[in-house]
Amino acid sequence: MAPPLIRRNEFGMKTITKKIVQVLVDEPELVCVTEICGKNISILELQVSKSDVGKVIGKQGRTANALRIILSAVSAKAKKRVVLEIID
Repeated sequence: MAPPLIRRNEFGMKTITKKIVQVLVDEPELVCVTEICGKNISILELQVSKSDVGKVIGKQGRTANALRIILSAVSAKAKKRVVLEIID
């Protein structure tokens, strides 16, 4: 039997972001995501430990851009724009 599909609203943007970032960093317990919601936009503020900021950003910002692309794809169905800010 195939595994059940994840429903679109089962995980919010905040949860998705936190789970992905926790896998990337050395100190997952220090990952903090704050969501600021507007009518058509959500701003996600991501805080990690100082030693993990480079891992989240990646070489030339590639990891951060990949995370932003994933969030954009997920939020497109909800017709909402998502902005990811990495706070160091």
